[in-house]
Formats: sequence, C-alpha cells, structure tokens
Amino acid sequence: MQTLLRRFGLLLAVASSLLAFVALPAPAAQAADVLLSQGKTATASSTEGVFSARSAVDGDAGTRWSSAFSDPQWIQIDLGTTARISRVALNWETAYGKAFRIEVSNDAARWTVVHETATGTGGAQSLTVAGTGRYVRMYGIQRGTAYGYSLWEFQVFGAFGSGDPGGDADKLLSYGRTGAASSSQTDSNCWECSPARAFDRDPASRWATSPGTGWTDPGWISVDLGATAQINKVVLQWDPAYAKSFQIQVSPNGTDWTPIYSTTAGTGFKQTLLVSGSGRHVRMYGTERATPYGYSLWEFQVYGAGGDPVPAPPLPSDPANPPRLVWSDEFDGAANSRPDAAKWRPDPGTGPNNELEYYTDRNATLDGSGHLVMEARKETTAGSSCPRDPLSGSGTCQYTSARINTGATFQFTYGRVEARIKVPKGNGLWPAFWMMGADFLTGRPWPYNGEVDIVEVLGKDVKTAYSTVHAPAYNGGGGIGAPYTLPGNADFSDDFHTWAADWNSKGITYSLDGRTVFSLDKDEVERTRGPWIFDHPHYMILNLAVGGDWPGPPDAGTPFPSKMLVDYVRVYQ
Repeated sequence: MQTLLRRFGLLLAVASSLLAFVALPAPAAQAADVLLSQGKTATASSTEGVFSARSAVDGDAGTRWSSAFSDPQWIQIDLGTTARISRVALNWETAYGKAFRIEVSNDAARWTVVHETATGTGGAQSLTVAGTGRYVRMYGIQRGTAYGYSLWEFQVFGAFGSGDPGGDADKLLSYGRTGAASSSQTDSNCWECSPARAFDRDPASRWATSPGTGWTDPGWISVDLGATAQINKVVLQWDPAYAKSFQIQVSPNGTDWTPIYSTTAGTGFKQTLLVSGSGRHVRMYGTERATPYGYSLWEFQVYGAGGDPVPAPPLPSDPANPPRLVWSDEFDGAANSRPDAAKWRPDPGTGPNNELEYYTDRNATLDGSGHLVMEARKETTAGSSCPRDPLSGSGTCQYTSARINTGATFQFTYGRVEARIKVPKGNGLWPAFWMMGADFLTGRPWPYNGEVDIVEVLGKDVKTAYSTVHAPAYNGGGGIGAPYTLPGNADFSDDFHTWAADWNSKGITYSLDGRTVFSLDKDEVERTRGPWIFDHPHYMILNLAVGGDWPGPPDAGTPFPSKMLVDYVRVYQ
C-alpha cells in the first residue's frame, strides 16, 4: 500500500512533464516518422499489481507499466509486421532504467541492439535509432532506484512495409578498401596486424594497436569507402583486446568526424550495430580499453549503399537438402595393400603434442575384409627424435603408427563427413578422425587455419569420446567441444560406431550412430567465444597417436600392436 501511495502521490508532480512529453515534437529530420506502437500488443517480463504492459502503449499519459523490483526486466511491443524503426520515446516514472538497451527482432527470440546506455537519466527520452524488426524491446539491465522499471509511455516511431534493407541498400562496402589506424602491431604475437586485416573478410587475421605506442587511449581504425555512402550497419568482431567505450564515426574527408553510434558498455566479441549516417570514411574510435592491452579487431565490416565497393569473393554454398554422396572410400582392397593413393597420402614423421610415435608409410593397410587398419607398433625408428619414453628412457622414437590425409587429393567446404570406426583400448593410445583448414598446407600456422575434430578417444578411457573445434580465439585446452558416452555407458572399443559432422554456413552438428551429441552455432560462437574460421576448404585426417600431452604415455599393460579399424569414410554435399 505504501508503494502505491508513493507512486500515485507523484502523479501531480509529474503531470506537467507528462503533458510536455506528449506534446513534444520529433526532431525536424524525423518529422515524417509515424507512431507505430500505440494500441499494439505489449508483453513484459513481470508486472507489479495492475500496472500492465499494455498501459505503456495505450496513448494515455496517466497509465503506466511497472515491473518487479529486480534486474533484469523488459517490456516488448509486437508491431504486427516488420517495420523500419527510426525513433523510440520513453517516458519514465520515477522508477527508471539506469542501464538499458533498446533491441529489435523479427522473431522475438534473436535480438539486435540499436541503443545502449549505462547512464540513463530517467524522465522523457527521445532516442534516435536505426533498425528493422517486428518486435521492439526495452531491456532493463540496472535499475535507477530500489524499485523496478516503470514507463508511462513506450512509443516506437518509423514506417511499416520497409522490410530489411536489401540489394544495393545493404552491400558490404568495406571489403578490400584502404584502412588507416592510430597504430599497428607487428611482432611475434601479431605479425603484420595492419588495418587491411580488418577489411579482408578473413576472420583469422586481425588488426591490433602497437604495444609500443598503441596500448593507450584513444585508439582508432578507419576505412575509406572510396566515395560517399549511406551507412546502415557496422559489424565488429573483437579480439579479447576490445573497447569498453567507443564511437562509430563518419566523415566526408577523413578529418572531420561525426558520431553515429556511441557506447560506454562495450561487450567485446561480435557486435552488430544498426546505424544511420553518411560519409566516405567510417571509423571505430575507442576511448576506453576493456583490458590493459590495446584495441584489436578480427573484422570491421561496413554495410550500406553507395561508396565504391570492391566485390568480395562469393561465400561457399551450403550442401544440398538432402545431400548427395560426393566422395567415399569403402576400403575394399586386397589384404596388406596400401590405402588408395588417389584418395589418401601418408603423412610420415613425428607427431605434435609431445607424442611418442613415428608415423610411417607402412602402418596403414587394408585387411581384405573392407577395413582400413591403422596399426601402432612397439618398434624403434633409428635416427628419429621423440620426447623421452618413460618405459625405455630413450629419446629415440620407440613406437610407429599411421597418419594419412586427403590434403593433396580432396579438399572441400561444408557437407556431412562420416566415418565408421572401431577404436583400440590401452593407456597412451589416441585414435582420431579430424579435419584441418587447407591453408595449413600453404603456410598458415595452426590454429589460424582452423581444426575440426570429428572424434577423438583416449585409450585409457574408451567409454568417452570427444568432438571439438580449434581457432585462434579458442584452441588447445580452450577449444570448444564436449565429451559424450554411449547409451548405457558402453565401451567404444567393443564394436564399430559411426561418427559424423554436419557442417554448413550456420555451424556444425556432431552425431554418434545417428544421435546428436553436440552442436555448434556459428552466431553463438562469434557472440561468446570469438571468430568462426571454418567457412573455407578443409581436408580429412585419420591417425592413431601414441602418447602425448592429453592421453599420457603407454605403460607395460598397453597392447602392441594395437589397431584402429575404419570401415568407411564418406562425404555428402
């Protein structure tokens, strides 16, 4: 009751400001905006008493919505159809949002931020925004008082029927254009991390400010679009060295800058900013670093109309639905024959990860019954050098095994990649079926090329399998993956099992014997972990490692020879 008396007692005090708010005209540039939200369906995360969400869109300045007294809270409006949003007007009751976002969505599930502040002042706010969607939401992050969030009116202005910008109105304008920056890094940690790296549409290359002169505020990177353009979207894919506070600015000449977006609560990772501005030059101007390091962007993409765009290479096509078989090996050869050289090539030598084996061109053969046999043997390779073997104490490689790949014969982008495999059991054994980005073969170092592990099993725990991806921002022990088991916690070494990865422009879905075990969504990875670098050709690898950092060394009980059997490998597109 005291809360109700307190709030109703404020009504007279704010009446004049309410009337001023209702009568307040839009800025001249927005005079043509139409009020879209009045009378539309409104919903909210919570409601205090009788103060429902619909009261914020009823056009009555004496009724309001009010939320529970906690963070976060939200109120959203369903406009009924897609609209182009140009302005949002908020008239706060005393219980206002100190930190909040205005977001738009086409499905009320995936939201795009068009305005964000951590220094809300309450009162009447007229916010110029640029976005497209059917739904508009005020998402409150931090309350300005001990009470909840409360709005007398939540008004959305714009135009119906605009739809998403398309065709010439939403082109990538920044690809291949000339960039400039406050400084650039070139050292062993970030080689030639020049501005051009942010405009090459290569998510595994980046721009970074120099540790010598650029790990200070402010820091900036700009792009010359070649001619005046109308800018409607900027996409930033941040390295961990991101901006907490920054502006997106436009300029006709690269000297005089006008902000079209500003935040003091940058989140890093991937940010898609719907903006509205005109200029030949576009700049990210960082004013406060989020870390002790500088500023660094994997990608800085500018979209809109005009400019002088350089055509970007076409993106790869997704597999057909349903996909068709495009490559396979059923391993139907004579006993003791080698794998088909038109499909597989041996990859001899020592392994990475402190492995103890020496890979040869003779440890992979066919068994004559439709299987590839990858065999690990306890035998010394003269003249070789491996980490010291705990059993023998020798630094000469004490084991041989097999590693083969399709790097020289078959590279591909997207598809269903599938293999039926039986793994061996024993401490120190490490069978795997995986893919590497093909640019590894032309000199790009791991993990910048990308690695997709379809299955790995450790011989010391053959009840568990793993599927993982590795990229510059997440690799090694920080790779994105998941362990999984068979139903009933059965043993993978007891029989053959089918592992598959369904890979397309949206992500990767891993399955075991037709059962989904792990899924990776590209958008989610970019928003939460870092750039997705797997939209380019890869090749396949089969190997059976012995020892290494992860499985540990073999012991006296590890059986040798040990065999990894492969029934088939197939690729569908």
